[in-house]
Amino acid sequence: MIASLTGRVARLDLDSLVLEVGGIGYLVRTTPQALGATRHGAELTLHTELVVREDSLTLYGFPHAEEAETFRIVQSVSGIGPRTALAVLAVLDPEELRRAVAEQDTKTITRTPGIGPKVAGRMLLELGGKLPAPSAPVSGTAPSATAAPAGPDVDVVEALVGLGWAEKAALGAVESVRADGGEGLDAAELLRRSLRGLGGHR
Repeated sequence: MIASLTGRVARLDLDSLVLEVGGIGYLVRTTPQALGATRHGAELTLHTELVVREDSLTLYGFPHAEEAETFRIVQSVSGIGPRTALAVLAVLDPEELRRAVAEQDTKTITRTPGIGPKVAGRMLLELGGKLPAPSAPVSGTAPSATAAPAGPDVDVVEALVGLGWAEKAALGAVESVRADGGEGLDAAELLRRSLRGLGGHR
């Protein structure tokens, strides 16, 4: 098991990065927040989870240990795999998720793409008692990233389609974020806000 990696960011993509450790480049799937907080050439430590399938080995990584632990716990819900668990953490940070579970807040859970009321209800039921108690009230407002030149919207649309959304819905979400004061957002923050918008209109 690979529990963590520390190395240099050799490549940044929209939903992953390559971390070079001891001359080996590890492809790590991660969240838009993590990608937006680092840069090419930066030293970075990621807490990781290796997901083994019959036809693949996929490494997921997070800057904070609590994110990696939450990622593992969310996958304990029946029917939830790593792809959906990563989408949950792209929309909700661990504290927001803990608060939603503690308050049995289905609406907050359904902001995640691919999770409707039925799955959200199952998550609330099965995660009860598995997550730590929330430490503070959730503000409901995501921190905004530093303004940057407009990112490649087509890449964000492709990432949303890869998460299971129809191209038309994905394009509409991206255009909505851009029109609502998001002209200067980078790709990572544009993806995060588009996910929130799509999750709220299921």
